[in-house]
Amino acid sequence: MITAHDLEVRVGARLLMENVTFRVGPGDKVGLVGRNGAGKTTLTKVLAGDHLPASGTVSNTGEIGYLPQDPRVGDPEVIAKDRILSARGLDDAVRRMRIAEEEMGSDDPNVREKAMKRYQRAHDELDAGGGYAAETEALQIAQSLGIPDRIMTQPLKTLSGGQRRRVELARILFSSAEVLILDEPTNHLDADSIIWLRDWMKSYKGGFIVISHDNDLLAQTVNKVFHLDANREVIDIYNMPWKQYLTQRETDEARRKRELMNAQNKAKTLTDQANKMRAKATKATAAQQMLKRAEKLMEGVEGERQQEKVAAIKFPSPAPSGKTPLTANDLSKSYGALEVFTAVDLAIDRGTRVVILGLNGAGKTTMLRILAGVDEPDTGRVVPGHGLKIGYYAQEHETLDTKRSVLENMQSAAPQLTDTEARTVLGAFLFTGDDVHKPAGVLSGGEKTRLALASLVVSAANVLLLDEPTNNLDPASREEVLNAIRRYEGAIVLVTHDEGAVHALEPDKVLILPDGVEDLWNEEYADLVSLA
Repeated sequence: MITAHDLEVRVGARLLMENVTFRVGPGDKVGLVGRNGAGKTTLTKVLAGDHLPASGTVSNTGEIGYLPQDPRVGDPEVIAKDRILSARGLDDAVRRMRIAEEEMGSDDPNVREKAMKRYQRAHDELDAGGGYAAETEALQIAQSLGIPDRIMTQPLKTLSGGQRRRVELARILFSSAEVLILDEPTNHLDADSIIWLRDWMKSYKGGFIVISHDNDLLAQTVNKVFHLDANREVIDIYNMPWKQYLTQRETDEARRKRELMNAQNKAKTLTDQANKMRAKATKATAAQQMLKRAEKLMEGVEGERQQEKVAAIKFPSPAPSGKTPLTANDLSKSYGALEVFTAVDLAIDRGTRVVILGLNGAGKTTMLRILAGVDEPDTGRVVPGHGLKIGYYAQEHETLDTKRSVLENMQSAAPQLTDTEARTVLGAFLFTGDDVHKPAGVLSGGEKTRLALASLVVSAANVLLLDEPTNNLDPASREEVLNAIRRYEGAIVLVTHDEGAVHALEPDKVLILPDGVEDLWNEEYADLVSLA
């Protein structure tokens, strides 16, 4: 159980919320919603104990399972299977059993005897945590989340961002946590895995808080909604399922609008009458009383919520280039004994629109990183054409320097901009005032997405490499990105699970990984997008 009492949460000097009190117990399935940058991710970090509130308290009983947006946690040398098992402390028991098994084959009887005792102790610990049935359960969860067996034996450092995130999600679901805090759990999942996760969350006996822009997930799983209102710096609590919440929100907004209009009309009548009376000295006191009544009327009305702002996103006008600004020849990539893809050829002509498809782990992100020059291929090469200017959007925001401020990241991406020009661009992406001085490392996933997209806007890129550009965005911001994709005149190479992004792209070509098959786009490929 989690109890928050009189919380005040800030990022730097900026107030996100104050006087917030709530409780999440067994069976409470909470959807935490609000616009990008409202403070949802910051609040979950406070509840998980990763950040301290400015004031107020958070207390919990029982174990909490926390899935942050950033999957780069855990020892990178640990294999995926052991990372999942560590949620119940089984990884250490299994590791010690393996070592003891080897030593039990020793010719030295003393070594064998000690190894047998260590094996028994480790085995007892494994039994206490559920035994081999628990290990089987962990593998079943991993498979349901689209983690193939070959991934389970790989070190975390060899996995893509999407693979690591699924491993962390499997670890949280396998844990014995009584309350889960899940920040965008459907990111990087294919359609089948999302359906499985929804069913798992529906049947979960504990409580959870979930941040998600997946309306179907919220509609099918939550029985409470916490709406973080960034304008009022409060949380509105709705003890009802998602669809009822949406209806209630509309009703609340209509009521606020009606009450505000009535109060304004009454206040105007009193003010007009007071102004007429003030001219007469004998009625000056009565006039002052009327003005006070008008002020008091307006003080008691909450009023209409301000319209939540949305970043105005427009990709740059592409710099001139030759007919084929980017070519890749005979690319291959492996991690140790694991072959990701081989012999891939790709030609990106001016204005071409390409979507890369493939199952999770097929190397889609790796391909973009190679095309962007971030990673080197094992064989083959990437050949820049005349006038090539690449703009790379990385799904895990690796292009951002988390230790530098928002403004410093923008100035690094576009050193030709003056301070005023950089602030103007950032303002269009909703970074205003002191927000530009925040370290990039404290930004939410949606804010990092906006900052990374802002860097593309000033790049004059003629080839955009976009890796899951709609992840972590609220519906209105997502639509802005889709419109920017539609309007962009340069070449785009896109990796996405978002069918809407592919429709906005209107691809000319498709590259299927790991086979490296390049083909003209047709609508039959659209069925593969959500499976990829």
